[in-house]
Amino acid sequence: MQGKNWLVTGDGNYQICKSMRAWDLLRDNYRLYRFLTELEDVLQNVENEASRLPEIQMLVRRLIVNSYWVQSQYLEPCPQTGTSVLLLYDELGFPFTVQTVTFAPETTSNIHNHGTWGLVAVLKGQEKNTFWRRNSNPELPDQIEQTGELTLFPGDIICFTPDAIHSVEAIGNEPTVTFNLYGETDPNQRFEYNLITHTARNF
Repeated sequence: MQGKNWLVTGDGNYQICKSMRAWDLLRDNYRLYRFLTELEDVLQNVENEASRLPEIQMLVRRLIVNSYWVQSQYLEPCPQTGTSVLLLYDELGFPFTVQTVTFAPETTSNIHNHGTWGLVAVLKGQEKNTFWRRNSNPELPDQIEQTGELTLFPGDIICFTPDAIHSVEAIGNEPTVTFNLYGETDPNQRFEYNLITHTARNF
């Protein structure tokens, strides 16, 4: 599953990143446990976030290229909320969470940042991301403005810095399934934004 790699930053900018060729990613027996071990190595040995995220992006692409199991691990969307989350890994003492998320068609998220680095790989369906940035207004410090939109397709991977602000919508006629990887969230830096009141709250 080959697609594009993207990076989104807190100023609302998004850019395409270098991708590896699919055949360079093929590995025998590349399973979730091997991915987790290599991910831990990157987190321990690569201090600079600008260098770390491309490394993590490559590991995720290698995982989804080689692991049918990961691609098949998801739930049907909840009829009440339109979303479902299947937790694949979350262990005390290890600063990351791995999950798959399913959105029913036309389901939208709130406008938010994650308070940590994050990565989303689309496995099925289509996901429209809308990007935002804080408007430098001293009277309304939590006012945001839209900076762009990007539709992701199966094989596309997008990375977020902790302060990157976005909202997502599942588009198309089938549920959207994503593989999501997040670092350790700082709850004091994770916000939901309100376009009407120009306020933000922790969530």
